[in-house]
Amino acid sequence: MTASPSGATRRLRGSLGALGDRSFRWYFAARSVSNAGSAMAPVALAFAVLHVDRSAGALAQVLGVRTLAMVVFLLAGGVIADRFSRIAVLQVAHLLTFLTQGAAATLLISGHATLTQLTVLEGLNGAASAFTMPAMMGIVPLVVPRERLQQANALLSFSRNGLGILGPAAAGLLVVGVGPGWALAVDAASYLLAVACLTRVRLPAREAARRGAGTSMVRELREGWSEFTARTWLWVIVAVFGVTNAIHIGVIGVLGPLVAATTPALGVPGWGAALSAEALGTLVMTLVMMRVAQRRPLVEGMLGCAVVALPMLLLGVSPAVVPLVAAFFVAGAAIEVFSVGWTTALHEHVPVDVLSRVSSYDALGSFVAMPVGTFLYGWLATVVSVPTLLVASAVLYAAVSLAALLSASVRGLRRVGAASAAPGTT
Repeated sequence: MTASPSGATRRLRGSLGALGDRSFRWYFAARSVSNAGSAMAPVALAFAVLHVDRSAGALAQVLGVRTLAMVVFLLAGGVIADRFSRIAVLQVAHLLTFLTQGAAATLLISGHATLTQLTVLEGLNGAASAFTMPAMMGIVPLVVPRERLQQANALLSFSRNGLGILGPAAAGLLVVGVGPGWALAVDAASYLLAVACLTRVRLPAREAARRGAGTSMVRELREGWSEFTARTWLWVIVAVFGVTNAIHIGVIGVLGPLVAATTPALGVPGWGAALSAEALGTLVMTLVMMRVAQRRPLVEGMLGCAVVALPMLLLGVSPAVVPLVAAFFVAGAAIEVFSVGWTTALHEHVPVDVLSRVSSYDALGSFVAMPVGTFLYGWLATVVSVPTLLVASAVLYAAVSLAALLSASVRGLRRVGAASAAPGTT
């Protein structure tokens, strides 16, 4: 007699149910492989630039050009991904990433890299990523059933967050062991492997792909903008994140390291532990999100976003290691509630034929705020006491996050088929 599966086994199978679809399984593999490279890239690139020119200005130049190129091409990336096969767009973008990172790696390993060369290559790399993000957003609804969307997004998030913990450490070992050029080479190779995985993904034909050739890019951008602005919940959340992202990058990217370097109770190792705890919190929450169905994703998500103010407040009031590590862990878990809910809301409530264009407007609103926050907080830290600035930032962050709930459209958005089975059920 064959023993029946245990309850734990059935729950595990239920949580991984989205992987039962062949196309999603290969897409998940491709995303996991490319996520591994993406997680290594910041460390590999930073030390690659510093290997050529040991100055903060050099690093700012390369990263700034990369970000600018990504922002400039984001809207075009959305149009292209809605007009053509999203898998083909993703493959071409990954090939460009492979070529640019591979060229940078070759120059570094051979000892011929210059700052100008790295700046140009990373600018091209940033432009490629502008086509990657909108294409990825539009693929999931085409490869999993609607009732598995939250689960599929949680699985992808689990992969990203898990590799986000391991990738930087692996890149650091490669940089120390064999040099930054080889770390970039591994990053490049991951994208080539991802392209191979994507050849096994099959998407259904879309009418938009057939009619796209007869419309102009400007018209398609207008259509995407109309879809974006027609949904109050969508532009309200993006507007909120235009503010909160500027605060977040200013606090975590500028003030946090400053406080760590000048506070013996925290120190640089303590700051690193706090950021690792945040990543761990997101990873743990993705496991929960595979099993627990969201009903009102934006309400739950914006409440989670407000929790991110907690570590900001502690950083200004009591910057000690243990409370900060705990606060960052909770904040990481809370923001993941928003991340999965937001992605699922887009997949369920935005027509798939315009999804990439709408997501490109979403991304544009998010990325534009980041350099603004960086420069703004760099100036504010010279005219306002840092603890006061941190406390004020925490209060403003929480207030702006919760203000989104004043919108009836945000409060009223529910999962499509909210009465259906939870993600972990079969």
